[in-house]
Amino acid sequence: MTTNTPYQLAVVISSVREGRFGPVVANWFLDRAKQREDVNLSVIDLAETPEGLSPGVAAADAVVMIVPEYNHSYPGPLKTALDATGPEWHGKPVAFVSYGGISGGLRAVEHLRPVLAELHAATIRETVSFPYAWNCFGPDGEPHAAEDVDLAAATLLNQLGWWANALRDARRVRPYAA
Repeated sequence: MTTNTPYQLAVVISSVREGRFGPVVANWFLDRAKQREDVNLSVIDLAETPEGLSPGVAAADAVVMIVPEYNHSYPGPLKTALDATGPEWHGKPVAFVSYGGISGGLRAVEHLRPVLAELHAATIRETVSFPYAWNCFGPDGEPHAAEDVDLAAATLLNQLGWWANALRDARRVRPYAA
């Protein structure tokens, strides 16, 4: 049985560094997601959330990770937060908005995919990435090439919404068993 109920989307800001760029990227993405009627949003900022990922992911139907690339991978605190979780991820879709240097954070995303597979989450294909992210945004926090990245975000949210609803409905009918 499918529903028209908006899905619960948790957006994870995964950088905890002082002077981090993650909130700029996250605010842009959150502004796009807030415009949709099929989404209820929550934010998990690892720099400000002592309880980690567990409660927010448990309550979510889907997750978007705002992830930087540090040293060809993702931040250590995100790995620690992921390792402290488990069943919260089972049968939930995950999408990525990445940023960094030349690769736009995509190497971090590729390192996260097998970790999330081990947690029984389903990562989706579509991503949004910002190479040399600090050059992609103006002082107002808006991207210079807004049309391109807004389209990428809409595509990501469309695909994630399909998976969020399909997997939420499936978990209701038949709870996920690892």
